[in-house]
Amino acid sequence: QVQLEESGGGLVQAGGSLRLSCAVSGSFFRVNVLGWYRQAPGKQRELVATITSGASITYADSVKGRFTISRDNAKNTVYLQMDSLKPEDTAIYYCNADITGRWSWSGVAYWGQGTQVTVSS
Repeated sequence: QVQLEESGGGLVQAGGSLRLSCAVSGSFFRVNVLGWYRQAPGKQRELVATITSGASITYADSVKGRFTISRDNAKNTVYLQMDSLKPEDTAIYYCNADITGRWSWSGVAYWGQGTQVTVSS
């Protein structure tokens, strides 16, 4: 089995910072692309940032310059450093991992449980 465990969400004031973590555990061969998505109340889920196994990174335009995604391959963990937070960043943040299993040659997507980030004005 594969599990994604998220942590780091919370309540902060505008301009503050949070760091989210997502650790992949279980039985698998390789963790490929890792990413963060978010969903605000009444809105659809949107991509925040992704990072490949080769450290190629993409960001949503709304978070460029404020958020930083990184990964520690030895720990199978992805991070999202969020600075200069705005009220519009308030959402549930979900970790996503594309993982190749031990007996597979294609990846499948797994999702974390979500962690609430609330930014007050």
